[in-house]
Amino acid sequence: MRDIAIVAFSQLPSERRAAPREEAEMLQPIIAEALSQVGLTHDDVGFTVSGSSDYLIGRPFSFVYAVDGLKAWPPIRESHVEMDGAFALYEAWVRLLKGDIDVALVLAFGKGSLGPIPDIMNIQNDPYYVQPLGLDAISAAALQARALIDAGKATERDFADIAVRSRRDAMQNPNAQVKGEFDAKTILKDEPYISSPLRKSFCPPVTDGAAAVILASGDKARSLCKHPAFIRGIDHRVEAHSLGMRDLTSSPSTRLAGEPAGVGKGNVVVAELHAPFAHQEIILKEALGLDASVRINPSGGALAANSIMTAGLIRFGEAAARIMDGSAKRAVAHCTSGPCLQQNLVAVLEAE
Repeated sequence: MRDIAIVAFSQLPSERRAAPREEAEMLQPIIAEALSQVGLTHDDVGFTVSGSSDYLIGRPFSFVYAVDGLKAWPPIRESHVEMDGAFALYEAWVRLLKGDIDVALVLAFGKGSLGPIPDIMNIQNDPYYVQPLGLDAISAAALQARALIDAGKATERDFADIAVRSRRDAMQNPNAQVKGEFDAKTILKDEPYISSPLRKSFCPPVTDGAAAVILASGDKARSLCKHPAFIRGIDHRVEAHSLGMRDLTSSPSTRLAGEPAGVGKGNVVVAELHAPFAHQEIILKEALGLDASVRINPSGGALAANSIMTAGLIRFGEAAARIMDGSAKRAVAHCTSGPCLQQNLVAVLEAE
């Protein structure tokens, strides 16, 4: 199997409502920055794949408009997934395994400000039994958090501690949206419930954002980047659609994806976990077998910036950044999709 690595990563700062820009206008600056990091041009890219949601934008084939942010001629080999950009990265990884190209560009963009995201996410639920209930994403996550508490696996104080740490780490990240110091006692005392037991600080901010990642194979990666973040293992799994058919306090799909990806085959220094809600970090850490020595979400994670369809790819980029800057030798990147951690993608990134 070919060596394939992340060699460049760029993102827009997450904002509650980005300036009125079309998709192409969001993507052009980050594509240019990612290419400049490794001294490439559009002509050097053998395959381009994007992740976004036409449903959120509100018009069919909105990703085609985003292609306007790329070179117009000659025609390119391009693909799209109606998922978070991390799943587009998986497609790019598969495409590079074929061996006829050496560089792939992965894009993701999303504008959460265009609508009420928690309510829109109800469209992911079962259309016959759950959608008619109007179960928004926060209420669904609250059911999961309550189950975790009732099972004795966590407390609200645990959720608050995670929120405080995420906010503190976000202070060092210029791309995060939520910043400012606070403490767990203040959260538990002053913040009302949005949907018990979830308070505002336990939930992700709604943000607009975009990200780009460049993948390269073998010696090409080594020539482009001093410390490429090689993808040593990657896998994704999915759980039952109906929330009533699974144990919400655990994530077997994350565990099943993490095993072939090789999470347990070496010391993990950093893990970027796509945990939009504070309690989900607890579930993901248990599923992946990560102990207290692993630094979780040094970027601040999705609790600090959760741009829809982009936050998962950003987790991959942030994990790779720790490899590329030499601060970590081995990292885990994770992305989730669907209600209550339904679908999960896990990768292990390593320095050479």
